Amino acid sequence: MKKNDIAKSFLENNLTHFRCPTCHDKFVNLTDNGIVCPNNHNLDLSKKGSLHFINHKVSSEYDKDMLIARRNIINFGLFDGILNEIANKLDANPKNILDVGCGEGTPLKILLEKRENIDIGIGFDISKPGINLATDYNAANKFYCVADLTQLPFIDQSFDVVVDLFSPSSYLEFNRVIKKGGHLIKIIPNSNYLIELRHLLYGENSNHSSYDNHKVLDLYLKNYPNSRISNVTYTLNLPENLRDDLILMTPMHWGKEANTKLSTDQLSKITVDVMVLDTKFV
Repeated sequence: MKKNDIAKSFLENNLTHFRCPTCHDKFVNLTDNGIVCPNNHNLDLSKKGSLHFINHKVSSEYDKDMLIARRNIINFGLFDGILNEIANKLDANPKNILDVGCGEGTPLKILLEKRENIDIGIGFDISKPGINLATDYNAANKFYCVADLTQLPFIDQSFDVVVDLFSPSSYLEFNRVIKKGGHLIKIIPNSNYLIELRHLLYGENSNHSSYDNHKVLDLYLKNYPNSRISNVTYTLNLPENLRDDLILMTPMHWGKEANTKLSTDQLSKITVDVMVLDTKFV
C-alpha cells in the first residue's frame, strides 16, 4: 500500500482523536484528500501520508542527515533500556499512546513493538523532515503528524499515555489530552548521559562536560508533586561504523567550544543515564 493509503486507513479508524485547529471540533469525515470537521474546515494529507497542523514555516536545525543518524543509533539500541522501562510501567491493556517530539519516529515504533503492537500510537513533531521520515513507519496502529506542542491537535482526554522523551513540555496541553487514569512519562537526562561524547567534544572540566537536570526536574515536580521517579543507567559498546552517527545525532557538536578535531576511538562505548518521571492522572 502507498503511504497515503495507509494513512487513510489509520484515520478511518482513529479520526476522533483529532480536533480541528481552527474551531477545535472533532474531525468527523474522511475525504479523498484528507479530513473535515463539522464546520467544513479541511485538512489535506501530504503525499507522504501525514497531516500538517502547522501552516506556517518552521525553522529547524534537525536536517535529514542528523535525523537519519539518529535513526541508525536508535535502531542499534541506544534507547532500548529506556523504552523497556516505559513499556514495563504500562499494564497489559491496549493504550492510545502519544509520542511528544517524535523526531523521525523510531522510538514510538520500537515501544509499540515491545508491547506486541497492541496499542495505537500517534507521534508528532514540529520538524517536517522528521515527520517525512517517520511516515516510513505508518501502519494500522501508528501515525505521524506535524504539530505544535503548545497547540495539540487532539481532543480532550484522548490518550492513555503521553511519552515525552527528551522533548520540551507543555503541561497545560498534556493535562488536557491525557485521560483520567492515564500516564504522563517524561524522560530527562542525568549527569552522565552520553558522558563519553561530552568528554570527547568538551573535555572533562567544561560546563558542558555533564548535564544538570535540576531546572527541568523542579518544574516537572512543581506541576506533578506525586510523581514516581526511577533511574535507568546502562552502557552500550558502540561499533566503529556508528560513532560518527552518534556525534551527528545530537546538538552537542554545534557548540562553539566543541572540539572540531575528533578522534572517535574514545567512543567505543556510550553511557545512557536518565531519570524516568511517571505521573498517574486520577
